[in-house]
Amino acid sequence: MAEIRPFRAWRYNASLSKNIAQLTSPLFDVVSTRQTEVLYQNPYNSIHLSVPAQGVSYAEIAQRLHTWEQEGILQQDALPSIYVYYQHFSIAGSTRSYCRKGFICNIKAYDWNEQVLLRHENTIPRSVNDRTALLKATQINAAPTHGLYSDLTFTLEHYMDEAMKNPLYETEDYQGVRDVLAVIQDATIIQHFIDQLKDKQIILADGHHRYTSSLAYRKEKREANDQHTGFEPYNYHLMYLTNTESDDLRILPTHRLINGLADFDASALPEALSKYFEVQPITDPYNVHEVILGKKWAFGCITAEAAFIIRLKEAMIEEMEWSFPPVIKALDLTVLHYFVIEKVLGIPGKQQRNSEKITFSRSLSECLDQVKSGAAQAAFITQDIPIEVVKQVCRSGYTLPQKSTYFYPKVVCGFVFSSVADKAFEHLADQYFTQQIQVNP
Repeated sequence: MAEIRPFRAWRYNASLSKNIAQLTSPLFDVVSTRQTEVLYQNPYNSIHLSVPAQGVSYAEIAQRLHTWEQEGILQQDALPSIYVYYQHFSIAGSTRSYCRKGFICNIKAYDWNEQVLLRHENTIPRSVNDRTALLKATQINAAPTHGLYSDLTFTLEHYMDEAMKNPLYETEDYQGVRDVLAVIQDATIIQHFIDQLKDKQIILADGHHRYTSSLAYRKEKREANDQHTGFEPYNYHLMYLTNTESDDLRILPTHRLINGLADFDASALPEALSKYFEVQPITDPYNVHEVILGKKWAFGCITAEAAFIIRLKEAMIEEMEWSFPPVIKALDLTVLHYFVIEKVLGIPGKQQRNSEKITFSRSLSECLDQVKSGAAQAAFITQDIPIEVVKQVCRSGYTLPQKSTYFYPKVVCGFVFSSVADKAFEHLADQYFTQQIQVNP
């Protein structure tokens, strides 16, 4: 199944990494325009390698990377390593402290049809093209994507905990999350990681566009190489792997905001919804999460005039005409997108993915503010999705509705960079692991 291998990361030199917090950045798909502008003011921030600013070409980013390597801004570790990455965080409304434990490595870039790496989201061609062009120009993975494996025995956590006794970095990121990075360079221990993953399927939690760009890059390089072996650097992708069996894995809900509908009548919405849903008014919209929690097919609906809970009438599920398997039809978000967004609001399913009338927010407060200010006509509040549901959907071969999952927290860019250049695996230590993988597939 999944083939992983250690890598010799490019990292900021010791002088710069003393202030690593000033060098990390959010991922390209969550960083705001304002954040990008601020981070670009630091000439060595990792944002320069991961997010093109306006007017900055991919070639200019590649030249910057080359300069950083030549001047020693970035230096490559001497030995292939597994990089242990812990994220300590809390969630609003909870007093519990969480620690998501995982490790960063290279993983073979498997085509989707190989069923080794499973996806749960569709991608947007524009974003894939951007990431592919950047990868081709720089030949580095600037930040890991997030993958999930399952291990009920928690075999690898012992080795990760030991490594964490001597961290390389410890800092607080833009999310308020405490990020800690450590390293494992012992070949015997690294082999335990390789062996543990080689019979696993991997679920891609976050980073579908970046992973898809690695597939495109691999295909192009493979077709141009008549000596292709499958072990060249271009075959690999940088990934942060965490255990699905840990109860520190958090998936936050993503709410739907509606705007721009012609002839939208907030006062008529409850009656229109009542054809499919039980409708219950509530006095305090800030309590909507508590009211819908744990209830199947239940959502909060907020307009400028009122707030209410809607819950699908049990018999209505048989009326759904979308040709999905039962596991997809039964999803809360499928119900929302079919009965509310298509049937009641009139946005056909095929148009929803690219519709400018649908936007997304993870914040209940932001949803309330948007509706109150008139920036949104209505907000529909959703629940989080259990990891078991994500697993079921991935194994079905289908994908979730857009913006279904938000694995929290996000990893940050700037701790490690992984080269996929042709000479990246020429070191004797890298060749040792190539031989080990070939001998013990």
